[in-house]
Amino acid sequence: MQLIMRWCLFFCCLWAGVAQAVLPVSLQEALTKAKLPLDSVAIVVQPLDGEPPLISHNQTKAMNPASVMKVVTAYAALEALTPAYRWKTEVYKNGPVNQGVLDGDLIIKGYGDPALNNAELWRLLQQIQQQGIKHIKGNLVLDASIYTPEVTQRPILDDEPWRAYNVNPYALLVNGGHTSFRFGVSRDGGKPVVSVTQEFELPQIKVLNAMQVSKGACGDWRSNLRYGVSATPEGTTVTFSGTLPEQCDERYIELSALSQHQYAVNTFKKLWTQLGGRLDGQAVAAGLPASATLVTTWWSAPLDEVIRDINKWSNNVMARQLMLTIGVEAGHDPADENSSGLVVRELLSKSGLSFTELVLENGSGLSRNERISAEHLAQLLVTAYQRPAMPVLMASLPILGLDGTLKKRLPEAPSRGMAYLKTGSLEGVSSIAGYVQDVQGKRYVLVMLVNHNNASAARSIQDGLIKAVIEGR
Repeated sequence: MQLIMRWCLFFCCLWAGVAQAVLPVSLQEALTKAKLPLDSVAIVVQPLDGEPPLISHNQTKAMNPASVMKVVTAYAALEALTPAYRWKTEVYKNGPVNQGVLDGDLIIKGYGDPALNNAELWRLLQQIQQQGIKHIKGNLVLDASIYTPEVTQRPILDDEPWRAYNVNPYALLVNGGHTSFRFGVSRDGGKPVVSVTQEFELPQIKVLNAMQVSKGACGDWRSNLRYGVSATPEGTTVTFSGTLPEQCDERYIELSALSQHQYAVNTFKKLWTQLGGRLDGQAVAAGLPASATLVTTWWSAPLDEVIRDINKWSNNVMARQLMLTIGVEAGHDPADENSSGLVVRELLSKSGLSFTELVLENGSGLSRNERISAEHLAQLLVTAYQRPAMPVLMASLPILGLDGTLKKRLPEAPSRGMAYLKTGSLEGVSSIAGYVQDVQGKRYVLVMLVNHNNASAARSIQDGLIKAVIEGR
């Protein structure tokens, strides 16, 4: 009798686990109402205590995860590089220095720091001047050879070559390679007008402002914005037209109005001059000469800080450079996406994560080709939860209702702050994955991938699923 009861208990528990994994009828109805076929959706909701999944639907299907792929890159980077990893940017001189004058070239060699911004470059230039160099009689040489040249020339997505999300990697990337334009409504003689300014102004970028003020609430202001970019070797003209609602406060858009090389050069020139420096020669792209000697080294913030900017705001170029760094540190010099992607695969395999369907094009999710299954994303998140760097990975993810790309999603109690999730969206793709805690304190991995022309309709369904897990229903 006891044996029969034990078998009964086993099969009852097994059946309960299987039954729980079936896609709930309410979720099926919501997907049908949103005109999303069931085979276009993959979902896994997995308790972190080892219990069977609550939901496991299309879990083995290879799907495009969009920016959720950044979780894979981030995990691999934390394992390969450690949270304390820092990027370096080296400065060399090729010639003697006498009374502040460098009779030769100044060389800056980049190693792919994804977070080098204008303020940090200003501090690096201060360090150079503190080493006694104020007047450069030769050239400014930028050495970005740590990546193959092809890396900086990859095709752009969706015919948006000037949008910041399409910036290609560059080993001496400064400020993400983009310019931030500020829009605001001001009054000139009592009449409201739209002002457009560069947040960090470069004279090589000219702005033509044809914007008009409109009535009403701010709302989706970008849908009424038009821009055009005309680039020449000397600089770029950006023309803005359309309307900005009068009730808008300051608004911003980021465009890569200059090439990454041009942006780095022109930012150097502006800051160097502001610091009282002088450059007689030209700015050129070249390798580090053997005769050069080190002047100073700039060290980035540690990876555990940088990874937050990558995941919370879904920064594509930073994620791409992170994957390339994995390749560089594995000995690939120069590195490209293919060699770096192979290193990531090897790292995952060593962690017991062998994903045969995984396609890594650039590691950011900005791709029509990248693929992974919901099951394997969930497996990676479960594995990461058991690793020493788990707090760093989790802290890098947007917090539900509080920050990053989740700031405006489910901001009310009890959902607010109860999930750490990475979002992803492309045309035809809507995805979300990460960690959810319910009101009883139990934690789950949640993954939902949608690949369909109507994928944008999945957002409310994702929110409903997250809310249901949090509330334990």
